[in-house]
Amino acid sequence: MRTVTDEERRSRLGVRHGLAPSTRYADPVAAATGLTALHTTEVASVPLSLRARVDGVTVDDVRGALERDRSLVVQLGMRRTLWTVPRDLRAAVLAGPAARVAEAELRRLAKDVEEAGLAADGLRWFAGVRDATLEHLAAHPEPLSVPQLRAAVPALSARVVRGTGRWTTPVWVATPVTTVLGARGDLVRGPNAGEWWQPRPTWTTTERWLGTPPPLPTAQEGYAELVRRWLWTCGPGTEDDLVWWLGSTRGAARAALAQVEAVEVRLEDGAPAYLLPDDLEPVGAPERWAALLPTLDPTTMGWRHREFHLADGVRPGVYDSAGNGATTAWCDGRVVGCWVQDEAGVVEVVPLADVDRASRRLLDAEAGRLTRWLDGVRVTNAYTARQRKSAPLP
Repeated sequence: MRTVTDEERRSRLGVRHGLAPSTRYADPVAAATGLTALHTTEVASVPLSLRARVDGVTVDDVRGALERDRSLVVQLGMRRTLWTVPRDLRAAVLAGPAARVAEAELRRLAKDVEEAGLAADGLRWFAGVRDATLEHLAAHPEPLSVPQLRAAVPALSARVVRGTGRWTTPVWVATPVTTVLGARGDLVRGPNAGEWWQPRPTWTTTERWLGTPPPLPTAQEGYAELVRRWLWTCGPGTEDDLVWWLGSTRGAARAALAQVEAVEVRLEDGAPAYLLPDDLEPVGAPERWAALLPTLDPTTMGWRHREFHLADGVRPGVYDSAGNGATTAWCDGRVVGCWVQDEAGVVEVVPLADVDRASRRLLDAEAGRLTRWLDGVRVTNAYTARQRKSAPLP
């Protein structure tokens, strides 16, 4: 049985993820396809992730793919996470992970509606609100924000209570309604109404934004297509990695692995993992490289088991207790630190592991390039203050 060493896994990462200079992607769609999907929970992470992999890409290029060409689509999917995916992958996401999310979120919404006294039958209430929302958006030429939808569809201005115990909070019911409609594929996100680093989503119907949608595959076919792409991007990966990334049942992941005829290999630590049947040849190391990646970058969040790409002692400074990745600084397939910005927007690398002089020069060059690309824009997140002090993340 073939063994894939940690060194080869890091080589594959540098090549497949477009991080080594000679492996850059040609445009945002090619990069998103190569990465399978881009985390979009932090709206600024999409252009920052693409900047690291597409030479010369601008914010306008990214917005063009999302808003003009609509070759990239924002979709709720795996692990109830928001993703930016190539348009041709949306159907697979909807059929598999998004359908699972939609079912769970609808059950939760119906229960919340009944407990709030809005209706005796939460599912029937949702059907009426769904129809009213879709009818209004179908008649409206421009995508609308949630506050605009609330003004147009009075039922969306009701409140339900989310959370338990001390952490309960009332929320506009419009938010969970659009979550369900988005996961079902009835709605799609339109242009972001804020600056590129500010989350200001708008909504419209799928037909108005993308035209008549293609027929959905079966759930099993959807999962299989996602697994095929993920294995090309992140293979070799373990079953645990895949179940975590998909947010699926173990049975769904195993069925998908069987459908794509994945081949079992061994990792350096002896754990079983999988590659596509036409991807068994070793991948050689690219030239030396460094990269500065944003919060929740698809490389940082590609696997559940991350030891192969983490330098010793780095994990507490770049991953929180839930496993979410903050900004990261990479050298030759290993995370060696993170990055922050000063008050003027200058990017600073915060090393969390020893690096040699050549690596430090590469990191400093990347910091300079990122500073120029950001052009004074400061992108912060919940981890910035701790990362500046090299403190463990919560």
